[in-house]
Amino acid sequence: MSWREFWNGTHSIYVNARHRTLHYDLISKDIAALIPGQDACILDYGCGDAEASETIAARTGMLYLYDAATTVQQRLHERFGHNNKIIVLSSDALEALPDQTLDLFIANSMIQYLSYAEFEALLDTAKRKLKDNGRLIIADVIPAGANAVDDAKALLTFAWVGGFLLAALAGLASTFFSDYRKLREQIGLTRYAPQDMETLFAAHGFRARRASKNIGHNQTRMMFVGEPVQVSAMAATSRP
Repeated sequence: MSWREFWNGTHSIYVNARHRTLHYDLISKDIAALIPGQDACILDYGCGDAEASETIAARTGMLYLYDAATTVQQRLHERFGHNNKIIVLSSDALEALPDQTLDLFIANSMIQYLSYAEFEALLDTAKRKLKDNGRLIIADVIPAGANAVDDAKALLTFAWVGGFLLAALAGLASTFFSDYRKLREQIGLTRYAPQDMETLFAAHGFRARRASKNIGHNQTRMMFVGEPVQVSAMAATSRP
């Protein structure tokens, strides 16, 4: 099983309904804080179920949702098909989206499931689809030295504050026997050092900086902000 097959199937990464609600509430608030304006055109790339998308869409001109898993796409169509400010994209529709359409391109908590080559393809897509003054947000990036214990500690802290600690403890126990843990051991999650991210951003036409705060509850992970660098500027900096 690949990560794409996992997300395309039936699974549960939330310990209970309260965990799920608090997770999406926090994500929506953090993303809303990044929106550059009421008329902004945004893409949430690898969005998952994106349950708080209507909250985000209310702050934008248009919100595009894209997930490679076809079952997720179907759920998104069912959930948001009535909202004319939310458009769910297939892979073909994403490719057909006109270049320089987006003010903000967000990929939150998903590049750990991509190979390095797939992540580089994502950066190329973002460079094409973003406006010259747009921004790329890559969030929830796992640092090179991180491990599952860091994630467990972050979850338990979030659970303590959110009032679902007992459920979180039970959830961690059940995760030990889950397909997610097996895949994490067999395939692994892709990790990056900060300098690796900066190098990759630069190689694909972005000026990168690490943000002071990550999206979501896990602040042991990282968020990077990329600004497109114009071809003329890149050529000037490369001259001897």
